[in-house]
Amino acid sequence: MKSNTTVILLILGLLSAIGPFSIDMYLPAFETIARDFNSPIAHVQLSLTSYFVGIAIGQMVYGPLLDKYGRKKPLMIGLVIYSIASICCVFAQDVDQLIALRFVQALGSCAGMVAARAMVQDYYDTREAARVFSLLMLVIAISPILAPSAGALLLKYFDWHYIFISLFVIAFIILVCTKFLLPESYAGNRSLSLRPRFVLSNFWGVFVNKVFLSYCMIGSIASAGLYAYLAGSSYVMQEYYGLTQSEYGLAFAFVASALIIATQLNRWLLKRWSSRQISKIANIWQSIIGILMVISYATDTLTLTVLLLLIFFYLFGQGFIFPNTSALALSPFKAAAGSASALLGSIQMGFGALTSALVSYLHNNTAMPMVAVMCGCATVALVLHLMVTNSMRKLAI
Repeated sequence: MKSNTTVILLILGLLSAIGPFSIDMYLPAFETIARDFNSPIAHVQLSLTSYFVGIAIGQMVYGPLLDKYGRKKPLMIGLVIYSIASICCVFAQDVDQLIALRFVQALGSCAGMVAARAMVQDYYDTREAARVFSLLMLVIAISPILAPSAGALLLKYFDWHYIFISLFVIAFIILVCTKFLLPESYAGNRSLSLRPRFVLSNFWGVFVNKVFLSYCMIGSIASAGLYAYLAGSSYVMQEYYGLTQSEYGLAFAFVASALIIATQLNRWLLKRWSSRQISKIANIWQSIIGILMVISYATDTLTLTVLLLLIFFYLFGQGFIFPNTSALALSPFKAAAGSASALLGSIQMGFGALTSALVSYLHNNTAMPMVAVMCGCATVALVLHLMVTNSMRKLAI
């Protein structure tokens, strides 16, 4: 790895970005898909929820496989599943088929997310892992900038089917790079059993670890606000505020740039402060922004400009929370990094599925469901963070 660090980090970043890119690229097409299938946009939003559910479930499968067979073999199987599902999405005949296929697509994409996090744990200690997660987050953060704009551009000249063709091409390129350029970071432990009882026992051992449970829940609940934004942004910006597909892509890129700025500042801040300190301050910041969003809506001052600025600052906080809570949650594990990474990602996406479904369920032709859920996630995460701060001080992190 050391001889080719840049290439490896780039591939790990691309593997981490498969999921976000698959989410963001088709967001501008919600209205078009709903019209083509003669379906309410709230029903199309469920294809996003099914994707989150697929990622949450799939990661629980890949974790034990990564620990038993090494990182690369299960990873490549996942990439193949993703590629096939992406092509099948092109031929979906109705929204229900698309919802189901997005679930299968997620089952493939989550392999990259789990493997990338596990590989970081294979090579780095907690503080350095947080820096590497920030680097990976840079690649992940670029996808919300490029993906909606790319999706909007494809919609301008073609139709929404070409978005899934593009995702297939991207996955194939990553598959080839993984095969020939990414070295195995962990040979695996063939003595590990894949019997359900043993697998569940391993997951339970990870889950009850105090450090893991505390920072997994804090990071997952805070991240759920981001997924609420992803679920509601297409309607709020295009229907409620009247942006075109191209304008929506630009607006999406603007707010997503906050993640890039934050994650890179995080690398510098880690030289002076701990992950625990940084994530706590960021959590306070994000909660304040969430409350301001709700107040602005309630007082009828939530203009498009105000909303974009507040979401920008909200995601700015998220850019500090994600890498630090992830590194802290995974810090107690090395040999079981695959299972720990899988459980972390599964819980994160489980909360994402819950909040995206909640935004769809509360849909009332206003921006309130989105901003209310975003505010709630940040506030609950902060309360939990404050509750565990004293106990975490007693642990050497």
